[in-house]
Amino acid sequence: MTDAPGFLAVDSGGSGMRVVVGTVEQGVAARRESREPVRTGDRGIDAGHLMEQLVPMVRALMAESGAVRLGAAVVGAAGLATLGDGLRAELPAALEREFGIGRVALVADAVTAYVGALGARPGAVVAAGTGLIAMGTDLTRWRRADGWGHLLGDCGSGAWIGRAGLEAALRAHDGRPGGSAGLLARAEELFGPMRGLPGKLYPRPDRPAVLASFAPHVAACADVDPVAAGTLRAAARHMAESAAAVCPTAGAPQVALTGGLFKLGAPLLVPLEEELSKRLPHARRVPAAGDPLQGAVCIATDLAAGALTLPSDDAMLCVVTGKRD
Repeated sequence: MTDAPGFLAVDSGGSGMRVVVGTVEQGVAARRESREPVRTGDRGIDAGHLMEQLVPMVRALMAESGAVRLGAAVVGAAGLATLGDGLRAELPAALEREFGIGRVALVADAVTAYVGALGARPGAVVAAGTGLIAMGTDLTRWRRADGWGHLLGDCGSGAWIGRAGLEAALRAHDGRPGGSAGLLARAEELFGPMRGLPGKLYPRPDRPAVLASFAPHVAACADVDPVAAGTLRAAARHMAESAAAVCPTAGAPQVALTGGLFKLGAPLLVPLEEELSKRLPHARRVPAAGDPLQGAVCIATDLAAGALTLPSDDAMLCVVTGKRD
């Protein structure tokens, strides 16, 4: 690396943390990954726990890359919009103390997913995995839809599809209408007898992930099972509704999909393309260019170069500069 100040880009989510150091001129120089998710506490995301993991990784990255100093940092964090008060209050000063970083952007993971997929272009991005959120912007403000968690929303997500599939299995078990014998058989292979399912599921702290683990089984049955196919069509409809809620209505916006749920393939993607065409005829579907870490790198590069033009937002994208006590 050169003597020019480098940048730090962080993608912190439910499965751990990915960290990159680089420069504006040369791009990414080195990266590290932790499989330990950052804890949440009374003040939301635990800034102290994040720094415990981050500091040794950044020091190792600086040594590996030859970076002398870091001028800017972007931390993309899952839950920042609703659980980020402590992080916003503590992290910029902590990064300044440890590394002398004078410009810090705290960014919701939905925004880094958007930027990774579309860059600084108007449009909408559906980010879907265990959960689901849609982000949109006309480059003057951010709009979000859903992302409310598996109890209140995340409609169309992996957890939503899995829960609907297990409900169909339980209906078949009971002899109620709307059940699926195929999904019942798969659920019993995965979880054992259905009468024991509530006891296995409800106490689990990772309930959304357990529910989402059944989504691939729903997709696998879709070609021969009308109940499974209908579940995926309903999921596609929910996704398209969220995309339409946030997509700019004027101009020629782009729409992209990002996240592991879309690995379910044609049983989900075919009805989703139909629903998007119906609800967003003015928008152009494009493939996602990159993932949330790439989005964090893009934002960090612009922040380091003084060229960040994305709209600011107290909850979704907050930039802090200068000395903090």
